[in-house]
Amino acid sequence: MIKNSLLALSLLIALFSCKKTEDSTLSTAPAGWEILETPVESSLRGLSPLTSDIAWACGSNGTWMRTINGGKLWDHGVIAGLDTVDFRSIQAFDALTAIAVSAGQPAVIYKTKDGGKTWELKHQENELAFLDGISFSSANRGFIIGDPNEGKWTILQTANQGNTWYPVDSLPSAVNGEAAFAASATSLLAEGNHLWIGTGGTESNLHYSKDMGASWEKYSSPFIQGESSQGIFSLTSIGDGEIVAVGGDYLNEGMLEGISGIFVTKNKEWVKPQQGPSGYRSGVVYFPRQKWLIAVGPSGSDYSKDSGITWQTISNEGFHAVKMGQADGSVWASGAKGKIAKLKY
Repeated sequence: MIKNSLLALSLLIALFSCKKTEDSTLSTAPAGWEILETPVESSLRGLSPLTSDIAWACGSNGTWMRTINGGKLWDHGVIAGLDTVDFRSIQAFDALTAIAVSAGQPAVIYKTKDGGKTWELKHQENELAFLDGISFSSANRGFIIGDPNEGKWTILQTANQGNTWYPVDSLPSAVNGEAAFAASATSLLAEGNHLWIGTGGTESNLHYSKDMGASWEKYSSPFIQGESSQGIFSLTSIGDGEIVAVGGDYLNEGMLEGISGIFVTKNKEWVKPQQGPSGYRSGVVYFPRQKWLIAVGPSGSDYSKDSGITWQTISNEGFHAVKMGQADGSVWASGAKGKIAKLKY
């Protein structure tokens, strides 16, 4: 009996020690941003970090960038010589392979398999197309959202890591003047078989598919809307079907109403935050290691540690996009004039 009691006590102590060790890795709040030196002046809206060492970015003037040592040094260049094209979306697969997507004029998709030395054209849309964002649900399957054409959303998919692209089975309808935003290339979210699209303009809606685009449902959002500069700009998942969205009005960065919300898929309803971010936000990401949401915009960044119910300011440092490393607990942000940063915590 005594031996069993001692064994039980030892197990409890071990479990408590493990719990304390796990909890000790959690920070109470972000400590700000580490701004990294980069060799470019382009506006960087496309961002795809893999680890704390490896990250890719792309932006205006056809710019692509890659680091494999945490931002100490950057490889960079112009994608396929397209120095007048704005590449706003990028998806990295490893240190050598990535897909870059231009917004428009022309709307093209390029892929590199040699670390950016060469880029191969994989797809080109018509001259009226404008591509807003990219999201992969697995290593091979990905999706790209584009603005509506003749009343239907443009949604492309790939099943072979971006080598070929084709429309999803069913394209959802869009009202006149409804659009997606390419401010951070994150108005589309793919997770498993589920797709979410956050929109703005004349109407701000959440379009949802539970079967990779075979069927769609639409839910009106509580975001500010009615003008071409207003609506949902970015989406992220916090698990269990809960989607956090941020946005606002990029022409009125200080507006505090209708700039964030939480959509609960199982209830098919929006939850209004008690205290939103401190202005228009173009990008948001969930950081599961710390259980934080991180939102960024040109006027600053905020974090939430209660699933988006309340937000607190991190800093006034402005960014366009924020992403989490795919393989570890690193959070990266990108912005104007070649700005790249890593979250300190």
